Formats: sequence, C-alpha cells, structure tokens
Amino acid sequence: MVAQVPEVVLASGSPRRRELLTLLGVEFRVQVSGEDEDSDETDPHALAAELAALKGRSVAALNPDSLVIAADTVVAVDGVLLAKPADAAGNADFLRQLSGRTHGVFTGVSVFIGGKERTEVARTDVTFRSLNNAEIEYYSQSGEGLDKAGGYGVQGLGQALVSRIEGEFSNVVGFPMSVVIGLLREHGIPVWGAVNQEAAPA
Repeated sequence: MVAQVPEVVLASGSPRRRELLTLLGVEFRVQVSGEDEDSDETDPHALAAELAALKGRSVAALNPDSLVIAADTVVAVDGVLLAKPADAAGNADFLRQLSGRTHGVFTGVSVFIGGKERTEVARTDVTFRSLNNAEIEYYSQSGEGLDKAGGYGVQGLGQALVSRIEGEFSNVVGFPMSVVIGLLREHGIPVWGAVNQEAAPA
C-alpha cells in the first residue's frame, strides 16, 4: 500500500520561491503568514532560522495535516544586517556598503508536519565588483532590489553587480535547492516526479 503524500503548503509570497518549488515538480499551494518578522537577533545564521520558523509556525497551526515549508533570507556584511531597503536612496546606500566586498547570504528553511518542525540554514558568500556612482544610481532607480534582502536580485539585473559566488546560487535567490530537496524527500514528498524515494539519488 502506497503511503499518502501530504499536501504541501508554501508559507511565502515570494514569486522566486514559488518558481523554484514549481521547477522541482512539487504540487503545492501558497498561504502567506501574517506574522510580524521583527527580531532582536543580530547573528545572521540564527536570525534566518528564527524568521523562517516564525513564518511557517502560524501557517502550520492552520494546516496540521499538511507539510508546510517556509523560508527567510538574511544578508550581512561585516556583521551589519541588510534587510530590504525602504526606498531607492536606501537601496543605493546598501550597494555602497556591498561594493567591492564579500557578504554572506543566509537562508533558513523550515518544514512543519505532524506537530514537528525542522529548520536548516544555508550560507553563500557573494562578492560584488567595485561599483561606480552611475552603476549604483542606475540599479537603485530600477526598483529591482526594493523587495529583496540586501537590496539586489542575483537572478535579474543584479547579477551584473556580482564578481564571485561561493556556495549555492539558489540560496542567493532565496530558496537553497539542496536543502529544500533534502527536507522534502525526507518527508516523502516526490521531487521531479520520483515516486520511489528510496531509489532517488541522495
């Protein structure tokens, strides 16, 4: 008898996370958490884990029979956390801080099912080119970075800001595929249509 696969609920409104989960062939629906994401945590690794769990916990409470997956991305440069810029001027300030330097991108991924939860955090180090004022002004005025941690989107125009990536590219997008695939398979969710998870490559 084949075990019933639980419904998957993505507790995120991010179009990038929806796209990546769709690419894995996973059927899911979106239910965005309305939880306040404020935190006093200053360690980026711990903060990414805390915010991912916070996003997923309230959605999981409403969907006890589903597998809820949530994620949150945090950017830090030399110990300074860069959230989402409030406006173009703030975005430009972020880019000046990142210009010519290496920063860390941390994404926490939390999974909830059957009253249990598990969270993992992926880290990728990203190095920016030295940006001139014209480049900073052009990108900040594009609006692309306003809804993104760190103030840039590596999958769009923001890829032109980057000179080197050490780690998983999809983590910089906000959904580390290696972590997501591992957590889904661990809970019996087919990835890329694989029915026999024991036969699927690790």
